[in-house]
Amino acid sequence: MQYLVTMTTHVPRGVPEEEVDDVRGREAARSRELAAGGHLIRLWRPPLEPGEWRSLGLFAADDGDRLEEVLASMPLRIWRDDEVTPLSPHPNDPPTPPARRGAAMEFLTTFALDVPDTVEPQSIDEAQAAEARSARELAAQGYLVRLWGLPGHGRALGLWQADSAGELQAILGTLPLSPWLDIETVPLTPHPNDPAVIELSAGRSSRAL
Repeated sequence: MQYLVTMTTHVPRGVPEEEVDDVRGREAARSRELAAGGHLIRLWRPPLEPGEWRSLGLFAADDGDRLEEVLASMPLRIWRDDEVTPLSPHPNDPPTPPARRGAAMEFLTTFALDVPDTVEPQSIDEAQAAEARSARELAAQGYLVRLWGLPGHGRALGLWQADSAGELQAILGTLPLSPWLDIETVPLTPHPNDPAVIELSAGRSSRAL
């Protein structure tokens, strides 16, 4: 299974900066180990308030108990609170996620579908079929990276890449289900321990040799 984990760190007052740096260094090393073991898939930073220390992680584990073992093995867990959201397969998830575009921004979107009772079932079926076609087209164009189901009826999580927030909003407005969707968008910034960033940097270094 895959999980989205919101990780919020609170370093107690009085902890020496050297100790914080040591824990962060060990956290980076452990993140690389978890990525190599297939448990840590992606890591991002959402918008942060001054002094806030928060990350979003995409993890894989056999079940919730195994995920807890993975999270507990991370050095920063001594100061961290983790909020876990289980993810489920979505029928419109691209079978082959598009390649990452180095200059593009990444975004997470939370979709909540609320169809009025007055809408005919046939209209809903047609819109959902059109939504599936649109998802395939947006993935082929490199915009839609992943799509998961979230707990609750009609809820989904999407990972997107676009050149700007404005471009993404324009894309989301074209979705066939958009009239019935409540969409929350979170812009993401790179995290130094993100496996994708590390992989990209390693690729650039090898090409330079």
